[in-house]
Amino acid sequence: MKIIIAGAGDVGFHLAKLLSNEAQDTFVIDSDPQKLKYIDDHLDVISVKGDATSIKSLKEVGVENADLILAVTESQNTNLTIAALSKKLGVKKTIARISNTEFLTTKEINFTEVGIDYMISPEFLAANEIEALLNESVFNDKIEFENGAITILGARLSSESPSIGKTVQEVKGLYPEIDFTIISLKRENTIETIIPRGSTTFKHHDQVYFSVTKDHIDNVYDLIGKKKVGIKDVMILGGSRIGQKAAKNLSEHNFNVKLIEIKREKSFELADSLNNTLIIHGDGRNVELLDEEHIDKTDAFVAVTGNSETNIMSCLVAKSKGVKKTIALVENMDYINISQTIGIDTLINKKLLAAGAIFKHVRKGKVLALANLHNVDAEVLEFFVRRNTKATKLKIKDLGLSDKAVIGGVVRKGEAMMTFGDFQILKGDRVIVFCLPESIGEIENLFNN
Repeated sequence: MKIIIAGAGDVGFHLAKLLSNEAQDTFVIDSDPQKLKYIDDHLDVISVKGDATSIKSLKEVGVENADLILAVTESQNTNLTIAALSKKLGVKKTIARISNTEFLTTKEINFTEVGIDYMISPEFLAANEIEALLNESVFNDKIEFENGAITILGARLSSESPSIGKTVQEVKGLYPEIDFTIISLKRENTIETIIPRGSTTFKHHDQVYFSVTKDHIDNVYDLIGKKKVGIKDVMILGGSRIGQKAAKNLSEHNFNVKLIEIKREKSFELADSLNNTLIIHGDGRNVELLDEEHIDKTDAFVAVTGNSETNIMSCLVAKSKGVKKTIALVENMDYINISQTIGIDTLINKKLLAAGAIFKHVRKGKVLALANLHNVDAEVLEFFVRRNTKATKLKIKDLGLSDKAVIGGVVRKGEAMMTFGDFQILKGDRVIVFCLPESIGEIENLFNN
């Protein structure tokens, strides 16, 4: 598969990094020689200096023979131009990164007619991620598949958790009424991701990821030793596109939302466009302002300014004031793995979200969805099972899965099922799989003809 990435920024680099592990024929085109040098020094892909809006440059990288072009520069208009030109020149599929979320919902324009097959908005994804995390307040990660039929939940085990000191098998025995699978865990102060087996023992502060059916989400609170906490009052720091979209989403779903914006003119604009949100003009780094706005009575604090350090520090202040749930937007992807260790519930990165949403288009097999967990260097994939694939010919225990992958559940005709050794996958099933990077090829082969 030949793939062209237009834009060597953070999203482009992360996509190129993922693709370099896939043995794909990958080209990265950008006009910035320093960004290209960084890619050359770190990744096994082909970098090309040039303007991706130039027909000549696109032809030089062989766009007419490419399967996919990913237009992920910082400029929406540039990306739309690249996608449209590339389609006219013969590329099979185009994906453009955009900032105007209106394009995702409008029915007045058919973008495929102008050569844009798929659009991705990092801001839209981040705002939706924030809402999902606030709907399950105790958990620091949440990914839904098939409209929530199966949900992946991440949480850190508290000292009150009855699971501590017990094996996975023992915990399953203690809670036979809960329909769940434990797909992954990370030990405190380690970078290794463990796919637990029956003999794996839980320890205090383990970050555990559960796959659970819709009807049993509330029961998982018992496993982690925490009580369900309602989130009603939310304070958002920063009137960015993400802040605006998050405020709109939350207020429409009966959250009480305050949004703090430092720029005076911007705060007036927000007050006009966000009718159900209280807009406060001020500096959210000012602890006195936060106290005046009763942060101690706020259930959740979401920091989405353009400064990662401001977001982290303000969340730490909020946590010290007793706020139950804190979420910080960070630009530096190296911060992602340190969220719980510094006392913030969740750090989100819009570029990682965008790369994950885009990456499912380059997967082999019938991949319906792909997601990344916040603290784990691994992927959760949803496959649609076709006829005569290896997955349909053997029971799960006979598929030969390595210890780097686990099947987290199946949705069959709308019904969610947890899967164990004797389970037989059938044509038409939608299968959720968690796997480490080195086992992705193995998993894809199970679902390919």
